[in-house]
Amino acid sequence: MIDYEKVFKRIDALEKQYITLLEEFCLIESPTDYKEGVDAAGNYIIEKAKAFGWKIEKQDQTISGDCICITMNPEATETPVCLSGHIDTVHPVGLFGTPAVKIDGDKIYGPGVSDCKGGIVAAFLAMAALDEEGFRTRPIKLILQSDEETSSSESNKTTVQYMCECARNAVAFLNCEPCIAGTAVLQRKGIAKYVFTITGKAAHAANCFNGISAITEAAHKILELEKYKDKNGITANCGIVSGGTKENTVPEKCVLKVDFRFSNSEELSEVKNIAQRVADTSYVEGTTCELVLKSLRDAMELNDINIRLLEKANEVFEATNLPKLSPRATGGGSDAAYTTQCGIPTLDSFGVECGNIHSKNEYALIPSLKESAKRIAAICCYI
Repeated sequence: MIDYEKVFKRIDALEKQYITLLEEFCLIESPTDYKEGVDAAGNYIIEKAKAFGWKIEKQDQTISGDCICITMNPEATETPVCLSGHIDTVHPVGLFGTPAVKIDGDKIYGPGVSDCKGGIVAAFLAMAALDEEGFRTRPIKLILQSDEETSSSESNKTTVQYMCECARNAVAFLNCEPCIAGTAVLQRKGIAKYVFTITGKAAHAANCFNGISAITEAAHKILELEKYKDKNGITANCGIVSGGTKENTVPEKCVLKVDFRFSNSEELSEVKNIAQRVADTSYVEGTTCELVLKSLRDAMELNDINIRLLEKANEVFEATNLPKLSPRATGGGSDAAYTTQCGIPTLDSFGVECGNIHSKNEYALIPSLKESAKRIAAICCYI
């Protein structure tokens, strides 16, 4: 059996090289709707994997970036461990300035440094150290998702289906989303994004009593949606409001874009009912509303399979002198929901420690890169 201490020392020796790799990787800006950038980010990792002789497979996409599966030890006979992260980010190109990536002490700032490119680099570092120390026992797969930030709507969920197929027989699936030290995520809320398009009647402001304000109707709907703020249950957030044409015109149209979060399938059914009820209710007489479900990501529900995997992982950590992890629930969604639904043993948030994700001040804690890699390597060896 491979000596974990040698693997950990190898990770320590490679750390500086992989900090540079993370910097270069994040300089390739890759918002979800910029296929060229997402594919460039994926190809960067492919070239690094080719240097090790690992197997490369791709699922070609026409709108989103291509989904990628990299396999180390493809001919090994034991059950594989799968690692996953997404190469798309939420940040528009140029948000972070030039250069897009900056290092300040123990923090690295830039688009996707923690969500989720830092986790991908931690996984790659673990694989590289295992490869260089001669680990050949089982296949290790690294799956690079390409449209996670939009709930895989660009690919019509085909990237998710590809991910689950690649991981179908895995003994463990580690999703490398950013982490909180000392924890692993076993529960995540699902996300349903709706668009409410409200129609009223235009009129000159001087005769506003002859018009029907779509914005006023929208205000009533927003106040109704604001009632749903359950940290452990359903939440509703109206994040975008657009309507009207001129100050002196009663607005005929108003569009609301709303993010619902839910903890399980029963709550999803309730969310659908809430959205339809609010859309169908005319708080201002004469208005109408069209409701469209823009995207849907299922919840990662707590189950015995994932609980047992965490118990096994903690046994591995104890044996390799790593701190144990406590289970955690979070309101953010991730692709771990889908592997969980498929019955694949899944742990989430095995990436780097972070701050300010989804903002222009997003950062990752550099020391957490090698610590995450050690956890991933230990599970690959001993789970």
